[in-house]
Amino acid sequence: MSQRPPAPPSLQELRKEIDAIDEQMHRLLMQRGDIIDRLIQVKQTQEVGSAFRPAREADMMRRLVERHRGILPLDTVESIWRVIISTFTYVQAPFSVHADVSLGESTMRDSARFHFGFTVPYVTHFSAQAAVEAVAKSKGDLALVSATSSRTPWWLTLEANSAPKIIARLPFVERADHPAALPVFVVSRVADSAMVTEVETWSVRVAGWNAEVARALSPLAEIVAVPDTAFDGAALLISITAATSLDKVKAALIEAGASVRSSGLVGSHATRYTVPPAART
Repeated sequence: MSQRPPAPPSLQELRKEIDAIDEQMHRLLMQRGDIIDRLIQVKQTQEVGSAFRPAREADMMRRLVERHRGILPLDTVESIWRVIISTFTYVQAPFSVHADVSLGESTMRDSARFHFGFTVPYVTHFSAQAAVEAVAKSKGDLALVSATSSRTPWWLTLEANSAPKIIARLPFVERADHPAALPVFVVSRVADSAMVTEVETWSVRVAGWNAEVARALSPLAEIVAVPDTAFDGAALLISITAATSLDKVKAALIEAGASVRSSGLVGSHATRYTVPPAART
C-alpha cells in the first residue's frame, strides 16, 4: 500500500516558526549591539571624523545583492540593512545628515530616510553650499547634494586639504525602479583608510566652455557644470573612473577649444553597482 503524503503544517505551526525567527532576529540585533559597544571602546581613541565607512558599506551592499534570493523584494532587504548599518553607525558616533533640498525636497528626503533611517537627525538646507558648510563646521556630519546638477559650484570649497570631501555616491545599489533613486553625493570627513577610490571626483575650472566642449567631454566622464560668465568658462565637477584619467580629460578639453585654469581632487567614491534584472525581485 502506498503511504499517504505527510499533512501540511497548520497555520498555527507556521506562525510559531515565524515567531521563532522574529525572536532570533531580534536577539541577533541585540548581539550586534553588544559588539558595537565593544567596538566603541576600541575606536574611541583611534579614529577621527565621521564613523561612516563608505568602502565597507559599498562592499556590504554588493554582497547583500549577490546572495539575495526568494520572494522578499530587494528594496525591502536593502532598506532594512541600510537602517541597521546607519543606526549602529549613529550609535558609535552620533551625526546628522544635512540635505540640500533646493532641487526637490521630497526626493532628497526619500533618499536620506531610505539610506539613513529615522534615528539619524535630518537637517534641511536650501543650497548645497549651506549643507557643505554645516558639515565643514562639524566633527562627523554628512552632507547630501545632487550628483547630477547644481545651481552653484559648491565643490570649490572642498579643494582645500583641510576641507571635507566627497566620500560616497548614493544609492550604493542602482536599478531603474529604485525607491530612492536620486543620485546623491555624500560629503564628510572620514579616515583615509575608510575611503574608496574607484571613482575620483575632481574640481576643474575652465575657460572657453560651451556646448561643443561639453559634448566632447561627455564620453569620458560624468560632469556637473556651472557656467562662469565672468571668465566665459565654467566650474566643473568631474567623476573619473579607472577607464580614463584626468590627463585624458584635460587633453579632450584643450582639443575641443577650452583651456584648463585649475584642478583639484575633491573626493572619491565606489563605482556604480547595477543590479542584474533577475536579482531585482
